[in-house]
This record gives sequence, structure tokens and C-alpha cells, in this order.
Amino acid sequence: MSDLSRPGVIHDLGYRHFDGVREGTGTIARTLFVTGLRHVFGLGRSGKSKIMPFVLLAMSVLPALIVVGVVVLTGLDSLPVSYADYTNQTQLLVSLFAASQAPVLFSRDLRHRSIVLYLARPLPGAVFALVRWVSLTVALWLFMAVPTILLFAGAMLSGLDKSDQVTAVLKAVVLQALLAMMLAGIAGLISSVSLRRGFAVVGSVMALIVLAGVVTAVQAISADQDADSVSVAAGLFSPWTLYSGIADAWDAGIDELVPVDGAWPLAYVLVALLLVAGCLLGLVARFRKVGSR
Repeated sequence: MSDLSRPGVIHDLGYRHFDGVREGTGTIARTLFVTGLRHVFGLGRSGKSKIMPFVLLAMSVLPALIVVGVVVLTGLDSLPVSYADYTNQTQLLVSLFAASQAPVLFSRDLRHRSIVLYLARPLPGAVFALVRWVSLTVALWLFMAVPTILLFAGAMLSGLDKSDQVTAVLKAVVLQALLAMMLAGIAGLISSVSLRRGFAVVGSVMALIVLAGVVTAVQAISADQDADSVSVAAGLFSPWTLYSGIADAWDAGIDELVPVDGAWPLAYVLVALLLVAGCLLGLVARFRKVGSR
């Protein structure tokens, strides 16, 4: 039996009452967004975490620097590649960036169960999922915007028509934002289900790269066989072909094998928005389920 008469000892641990303003969900979400955006690029993490994102970014920027050098030195009267098409030409790098960095935001917290600490705060699972998606979307948009800005700077230095270049770059930026939302949604949803980083990366590569290749092959074969409607319809099944199809219809500098015209541009936009909405609903459902445990 324990000795209840033994005197206790009080240790002064330095805790004090907090009399300041207690921030709510908005502040937590904003902080989580900034942290997530930094983590996608490896900032605030270990040195090896920075290798993949910055190597991919450098590989994406290098061709743009070469194009700028050629245009400035030779005095070309137009860019050899449009802003929107440059993103399309570097789709492998963009897709690898999305596939490799999505698990950082969506798999790691679930795998290590640190998600419990986040949701212990006044932060609903749905808000957590949406903020993570926004972080990845903005990171992808920045990844695509950096070489675009370099190309625009080169166009301005070489004296190309300012009005035409501004119009073209604004169209590209809007299309890149839509593409970033689609890629972030797909890679994020796959990563939230596949807790193993390797499985998440492979799944995202299959969805973003392999599927795009298959759809592009179907489009090319259909166009060669004069099955124009099949070629255009096939473009609805990949975010990259949705991007290039909308760019073709908007005259943003990408020419498809079969022009996307008539009612097809509206169908492409609607499918792109439905894809984003479907991925977000899946992410919200996933993290609500985790938060309810």
C-alpha cells in the first residue's frame, strides 16, 4: 500500500497562461498551405528531399533558356514554340513532378499517423484535404509558370509584339492553372489511397504518363484512319489531351491532329471541371473517413 502521507513536489516547468488571441481554422489552414507548398519543393526538409523537385525544375527551365538565347541572338520574329505548347512538350517532367511530390502531402501523414495530430486541432478533415490539394496545385502551377515567364522575358527582350505576347502568355497561364488542378487532383487522390510512396508514384505515373501516351496513340491512329470524331472523343480520357484540346480550341498555340471545334470545346471544359470536382470529392471523403476514426 502506498504511503499517502509522503509530501509531494511541485516542479516549475515554466508554463504560463496564454492571454493572446486564439487563432481558428483559417489561420491553421493558411499555415498548412504555406508549409505544404514549401515541402513540395523540399524546403524545410532534408537535403535529399530537395534533389528531385529542383532537378526536374532545372530540366524544365533549361530548354526555355536555350530558346530565349536563340531568339535574342538571332532576332527571330516569333518564338519557335508557344507558351502553352512548351508546357505540353515538357509534360513528362511536369507529370513526374506531380507523381513524385504528391505523396509528400498526401501519403506521409497517413502512413505515419501524424494526421491524427492535425485533425486533433479545430481543422476538419475536408479542410485538410482541400488545403493540401491547393498546395500541390500552386506548386505545379509555379513549376509550369517559371519557364513560361522566361520565354515571355525573352520575347520582350527580342522586341516581339507586346500585345500578341501578353495575350498568348495569359492564355497559357489560365490553361496551366486548369491543368495543375487536374494533375494535383489525380496524383493527390492516388497518393491518399496508396500509403506506400513507391506505389503512389507508380500509380500516378500510370495515370498521368502512360494513360496520356495511350490516348495520344489512339488519337493519332484514329486521325490517320479519318475517324475524326473518335480522335477528338479520345482526348476526353487524359488530363494532358484535355489541356491540349482546350488550347487548340482557344487558339492558344497548340494544333491538334483533328481540330477541337463545334460542341467539343464545351465538352472538354466540362470534363476537365468534372475531373477536378470528382478528385476533390474523393479526397474529402478519404480524409473525412480518417478524421472520424
